Amino acid sequence: MRSLEHGDATWRRSSYSGESGNCVEIAAVGVGRRAVRDSKDPEGGSLVVSDAAWGDFVAAVRRGEFRQA
Repeated sequence: MRSLEHGDATWRRSSYSGESGNCVEIAAVGVGRRAVRDSKDPEGGSLVVSDAAWGDFVAAVRRGEFRQA
Protein backbone atom coordinates (compact mmCIF):
# COMPACT_ATOMS: atom_id res chain seq x y z
CA MET A 1 0.00 0.00 0.00
CA ARG A 2 1.28 3.44 -0.87
CA SER A 3 1.51 6.04 1.90
CA LEU A 4 -0.23 9.32 1.07
CA GLU A 5 0.35 12.69 2.69
CA HIS A 6 -2.60 14.95 3.41
CA GLY A 7 -0.92 18.03 4.87
CA ASP A 8 -3.65 20.42 3.74
CA ALA A 9 -6.56 18.18 4.78
CA THR A 10 -9.05 19.34 7.38
CA TRP A 11 -9.49 16.41 9.77
CA ARG A 12 -12.58 15.95 11.92
CA ARG A 13 -13.76 13.37 14.39
CA SER A 14 -17.21 12.22 15.35
CA SER A 15 -19.10 14.12 18.01
CA TYR A 16 -19.79 10.67 19.50
CA SER A 17 -16.09 10.08 20.19
CA GLY A 18 -16.13 11.56 23.68
CA GLU A 19 -12.99 11.96 25.75
CA SER A 20 -11.72 8.36 25.56
CA GLY A 21 -9.19 9.14 22.82
CA ASN A 22 -10.20 6.02 20.88
CA CYS A 23 -11.29 7.81 17.75
CA VAL A 24 -10.91 7.87 14.04
CA GLU A 25 -10.69 11.08 12.07
CA ILE A 26 -11.80 11.65 8.49
CA ALA A 27 -10.95 14.23 5.86
CA ALA A 28 -12.01 14.89 2.29
CA VAL A 29 -8.92 14.39 0.11
CA GLY A 30 -9.45 15.12 -3.53
CA VAL A 31 -12.59 14.62 -5.55
CA GLY A 32 -14.68 11.71 -4.32
CA ARG A 33 -12.25 10.39 -1.69
CA ARG A 34 -12.01 10.29 2.10
CA ALA A 35 -8.99 9.59 4.25
CA VAL A 36 -9.43 7.84 7.59
CA ARG A 37 -6.79 7.81 10.35
CA ASP A 38 -6.32 6.96 14.03
CA SER A 39 -6.57 10.13 16.12
CA LYS A 40 -4.00 8.77 18.59
CA ASP A 41 -1.42 8.35 15.79
CA PRO A 42 -2.05 11.05 13.17
CA GLU A 43 1.41 10.53 11.64
CA GLY A 44 0.84 6.77 11.35
CA GLY A 45 -0.80 6.95 7.94
CA SER A 46 -4.32 6.86 6.63
CA LEU A 47 -6.66 4.69 4.63
CA VAL A 48 -8.15 6.36 1.55
CA VAL A 49 -11.57 5.20 0.37
CA SER A 50 -14.13 6.46 -2.11
CA ASP A 51 -16.99 8.64 -0.88
CA ALA A 52 -19.34 5.79 -1.85
CA ALA A 53 -17.42 3.25 0.26
CA TRP A 54 -17.38 5.66 3.22
CA GLY A 55 -21.14 6.18 2.86
CA ASP A 56 -21.72 2.42 2.79
CA PHE A 57 -19.62 1.99 5.94
CA VAL A 58 -21.46 4.75 7.82
CA ALA A 59 -24.83 3.31 6.79
CA ALA A 60 -23.79 -0.15 8.04
CA VAL A 61 -22.71 1.32 11.39
CA ARG A 62 -26.05 3.12 11.73
CA ARG A 63 -27.86 -0.16 11.05
CA GLY A 64 -25.92 -1.75 13.90
CA GLU A 65 -23.89 -4.11 11.75
CA PHE A 66 -20.68 -3.29 13.65
CA ARG A 67 -20.31 -3.68 17.38
CA GLN A 68 -17.46 -2.69 19.66
CA ALA A 69 -15.45 -5.74 20.72
